[in-house]
Amino acid sequence: MRIEIDIDKKTMIAAGAGAAFTILIVVVLYGIFGGGGQEQQPGMVVENIQPETGQRPLPTLGADDSGEDFQEEEQVREEDEKKEDFEPFTAVQQPPDIAIPDGEGKIACPEATVTVTTADELTEALASATPGTVIFMEPGEYQGHFAAATKGTKDQPIFVCGSRDAIIDGGGLKEGYAFHLNEADYWRLIGFTVRHAQKGVMADKSNFNVVQDLDVNHIGDEAIHFRNFSSDNIAQYNLIWGTGLRKDKYGEGVYFGTAESNWATFSGGQMDKSDRNIARGNVIRATAEAIDIKEGTSDGKIIGNIFDGSMITGDGHNDSWVDVKGNGYLIERNTGRGSPADGFQTHKIINGWGTGNTFRANVIDLGGSGGYGINDTAGGNTISCDNEVTGGPLTKKSECS
Repeated sequence: MRIEIDIDKKTMIAAGAGAAFTILIVVVLYGIFGGGGQEQQPGMVVENIQPETGQRPLPTLGADDSGEDFQEEEQVREEDEKKEDFEPFTAVQQPPDIAIPDGEGKIACPEATVTVTTADELTEALASATPGTVIFMEPGEYQGHFAAATKGTKDQPIFVCGSRDAIIDGGGLKEGYAFHLNEADYWRLIGFTVRHAQKGVMADKSNFNVVQDLDVNHIGDEAIHFRNFSSDNIAQYNLIWGTGLRKDKYGEGVYFGTAESNWATFSGGQMDKSDRNIARGNVIRATAEAIDIKEGTSDGKIIGNIFDGSMITGDGHNDSWVDVKGNGYLIERNTGRGSPADGFQTHKIINGWGTGNTFRANVIDLGGSGGYGINDTAGGNTISCDNEVTGGPLTKKSECS
């Protein structure tokens, strides 16, 4: 009997040791995975370490949560929806029956290195362009807003070419640039059609570009705009019409610089020195000025353009073919007909600007508007006697040099 008692004691000791070891393991595991070693109190939430099997709930925005990531996602979604929401194009005007002048400085397109037939292909070609690239657009409609954001060189510019049957359609008059030169230098846009966008061709911080032989029509605001320190650009031999279909007072044909009231928005609060830009040989029928030259810009040229003033609204904002608020421009050999008031005007928006400009050999038909051929309100400009005017006097004092 004594031996049996000894065996029972050993069994009990072993069982007790096993139970203690099991309890120890449970405590250790709970400390690691269960509650961080803390005793759970009433109301305490124990972290669930099980893998998620369902869809994660959307985050809620608290009082201190700006929600920037959420807003960015919503913005991308809205932009994608806008891209798909194109308005069908309907022509509301016919082009002016005026031939494009023939003149100096025309550029021919080299042989294509890339040929595109769709909007996606054009987008990809623009993004992939390097110095020397020549993109040719086959006839067809390219819906969307397109951008160039790389740089060519003086010896190897980048070309985008097409016939008038290659049509960039911005999909609506209320927003967007049909073609945006955005910090893009030495591009050549030649031959195609741009239509149905808020703005036609916009250049920001872009230099040494040529916009040539485009048909820019049915535009919400202005057709071609060089701004935000964009210099040494040329807009030449383009047909521009049907501007200002969103707001007629903003329907300029060609626009250099930025109004002083918008420097904070578009040029970092600085004077927009978009200098030495040229408008040459364009035919322009616009609802606002055919060419608007803003304060802060200098030393450009307005040469050999033809202005049809029959669509200028004359609402107090727009009453001439050309407004000159910059300095040192040469305005020469332009022809215009029909104006609500004057052919050309100068303005001093800020002190020291709107002066030092030269007007010579322009042919001005006021059509009996009661205005002046050249209304030099700023003063300090040279008005040559070889300017020809019908339908009114050359200047207020009939003086020329």
